[in-house]
Amino acid sequence: MPRLPRALFALPLLALLTACATLPANHTPDPRDPLERVNRGTFAFNQTLDKAVLRPVVRGYKKVTPKFVRTGISNFFSNAEYPVVMVNNLLQAKFGPAANDLGRFLLNTTLGIGGLLDPATAAGFDRNNEDFGQTLGRWGVAPGPYLMVPLLGPYTLRDGIGSLADDFAEPRHYLEDDSTRYALWAAGQLDRRAGLSETDAIIDRAGDPYAFVRSAYLQRRQYLVTDGAVTDELPFEDPLEEEDPPAEDSAPETPPRQPEPVEGIAGDTPIPPQ
Repeated sequence: MPRLPRALFALPLLALLTACATLPANHTPDPRDPLERVNRGTFAFNQTLDKAVLRPVVRGYKKVTPKFVRTGISNFFSNAEYPVVMVNNLLQAKFGPAANDLGRFLLNTTLGIGGLLDPATAAGFDRNNEDFGQTLGRWGVAPGPYLMVPLLGPYTLRDGIGSLADDFAEPRHYLEDDSTRYALWAAGQLDRRAGLSETDAIIDRAGDPYAFVRSAYLQRRQYLVTDGAVTDELPFEDPLEEEDPPAEDSAPETPPRQPEPVEGIAGDTPIPPQ
């Protein structure tokens, strides 16, 4: 049987057979999102499922689980996935950060009781964020079209392919018992979703939640690929912001404003499947 994350990533084909959302009035197409109608339909499905099922589950989880226990669970999953970070630092020729990551992983796995505690941060080992999607971007692979994946949220084609490659670097992948692998995957998704629960109100208040999530995700991913460096290929406007009036001929030309990445909307963890 195909592994669950791979099967879920193939579900955009199902969205094609269900419904395509209508576009908002006065809509301006985004060249990064050629499948917007299908993506908006998938977004609506995810949003309905999230509000009906995932948000109540997360609220219940946070209510019955003490904060220190949730912190330990988050530490455990972060540490278990850290081999992905180490491998991708090496693939990007970031040897200094790779050595830092190895020290962090060993310290948290041993003194941190399998990753439940995080003594590495107190010891000065910084937490890095790398994945195969960032590695591909680092070596010049274009993001490709934006995709909204059922249940999993936003990706680009590059990041989707990268996520499948990252799966092979996780220790969970090599467990022989399928039910244990799936249970760990589901628990990890619950932990990620709980960590993003504070962004729910921000997304709900957006005039166009779909455009807001898309802009935040693409902006954050580009920021990670370039390690925060400013490039000429960042057409990230606020989807709710009106266009500035054209400047007069006599006015001096000013460079475009470089927006800051939106923390907590995308990055270390997937956006809640809105």
